[in-house]
Amino acid sequence: MQETHVEMTVFEAILARRCVRSYTEQVVSLDAIHILLEAAIHAPTALHEELWAFAIIRDKQLLKDISDYAKPLFVRELQRTGHTPGPFTEPDFNIFYEASTLILICSKQTGPFVVADCWLAAENLMLAACAMKLGSCVIGAALTALNTPDIKVKLNIPEEFSIIVPIILGHPNGKTPPNQRRKPLILTLTS
Repeated sequence: MQETHVEMTVFEAILARRCVRSYTEQVVSLDAIHILLEAAIHAPTALHEELWAFAIIRDKQLLKDISDYAKPLFVRELQRTGHTPGPFTEPDFNIFYEASTLILICSKQTGPFVVADCWLAAENLMLAACAMKLGSCVIGAALTALNTPDIKVKLNIPEEFSIIVPIILGHPNGKTPPNQRRKPLILTLTS
């Protein structure tokens, strides 16, 4: 099956989408990436401003270098908030889980809706990836490192842009089981 083929309804993709943290070495095709970006830019936006931009990183060594740079920064954040660092202190741990691709949703704008717009684009991208039998996962642990001047220079991201959502993408290595979800907490239901 081609990875660019979609065979799920939207609701099926919503129910099937998982945070995938184990990938094969197979690289995601550029055609698939372009389809995913098309899905992302069709997300709703406040004021129809479409303030997002994208960076696509497919260089495995660069991803490893960013992972190594990001881990100690994230460990400090975890310790400051009283959380244990878990695998982030392990030398061989890769925060990108050996995924073949990292897609960064960025914006140079600020305002009350910019972050929400980027997250809506991210969800469209991840649902489309699921429908294409690709795995994805937001990697918040990389966000601080990705927004440092050193990393932005390495990624050719202009200084005025901020990375809002980092998403890894790849071919899943096996199945990711679903997590149980609580029933919706309904605070108000008027007639």
